Amino acid sequence: MKKLENTQYFKIQSDQELKVGEVLRKVYQAMTEKGYDPVNQIVGYIMSGDPTYITSHKGARSLIMKVERDELVEELLRVYVEKTVKD
Repeated sequence: MKKLENTQYFKIQSDQELKVGEVLRKVYQAMTEKGYDPVNQIVGYIMSGDPTYITSHKGARSLIMKVERDELVEELLRVYVEKTVKD
């Protein structure tokens, strides 16, 4: 029997194991498949926080809502800077 005075730790596996870049890639693909302009739709979502800018096709809406909007902006800016600004 375990001692009752010891604190037990419980850790839930986070969905954050899914990388932000991977979320963006999957959402982009789903939006393209449905015939939407993924850039405009993702910008609409980031600016407003309204998930209806993102299609529910292939679970894209649920997927993007698992990531904070500021993390999406950070990832987009990081990749942009790495690809275009850095020498």
